[in-house]
Amino acid sequence: MKVLVTGADGFVGQWLVQALLGAGHAVTGAVRDGRPMPGRLTPGELAAVRWVPLDLEDTVSIQALAQEPVDGVIHLAAVASSVEAGRDPAHAWAVNAAGTAKLVESFATGGGTAGRMLVVSTGEVYGPGEPRPRLETDPVNPVSPYAASKAAAEIAAIEAGRRTGLAVVVARPFPHTGPGQTTTYVAPAFLDRIRVAQRTGAVAVKTGNLDPVRELLDVRDVAEAYLILLERGRAGEVYNVARGEGIAIGDLFERLAAAAGVRVFPEPDPSFLRATDVPHLVGDPAKINTETGWKATRPLDQTLRDLVDAQAH
Repeated sequence: MKVLVTGADGFVGQWLVQALLGAGHAVTGAVRDGRPMPGRLTPGELAAVRWVPLDLEDTVSIQALAQEPVDGVIHLAAVASSVEAGRDPAHAWAVNAAGTAKLVESFATGGGTAGRMLVVSTGEVYGPGEPRPRLETDPVNPVSPYAASKAAAEIAAIEAGRRTGLAVVVARPFPHTGPGQTTTYVAPAFLDRIRVAQRTGAVAVKTGNLDPVRELLDVRDVAEAYLILLERGRAGEVYNVARGEGIAIGDLFERLAAAAGVRVFPEPDPSFLRATDVPHLVGDPAKINTETGWKATRPLDQTLRDLVDAQAH
């Protein structure tokens, strides 16, 4: 299968490219300016990918991309964090919502060859709710510019697919981590501060709210889920990418410190608090498990160990 990945040089994108190449697929990577950012891809993997430009705020760029001769598209490119989106909500909406709407419309009506598209959203669209695993049938209640722009992208993508016949599937991944993730995200941020404390001899590490409960998947499981959803997901449907198990942020800190072999304790700091923190965000994986056979298989302790080992090198 010929697969186009937007945002192919991002954190998840690079793991996904490796999974696709490993499965024998031909990969086209759409990135800013057509030149991938340096990362975990080997020279051989970089050479195996056809790299093309994409600017989600440029209609001409999107329309040109839609002419690529591919069988399917996995759309990852986005303003990809709540922190980044919160700094410039208008930009997040332009990229995540309007950009996705233009992308899906262009592939659906532009005369290209792609018959299927996976649009990657986020579990954050559920917002606050009961402290139980979220179902795809639960109401969407985003409480941040990032989540709201992603919810809008879902609506636009599914509507365009329904109207044009393009087989659009939506993935709602819950939080995930692994080697290569930046310190914008909680696990690498904690680990970075733990390492600083180790070097300086500090015994306390400043943190935000330690009470929220989150899923934390391995990025490799998530990449595999995206490939399976592109192949097997039902058109017009939304799928949680989740394990169904949560961990309190405070417990995550303790397990990271233990994995790093550092004796420190967390010290909540008001400057790290976020007004839009969702207290409990865990996904129910029954739908994706039953319909596609995918399951998250990598244990959290192994994921954290791999993250620690990657930061040590």
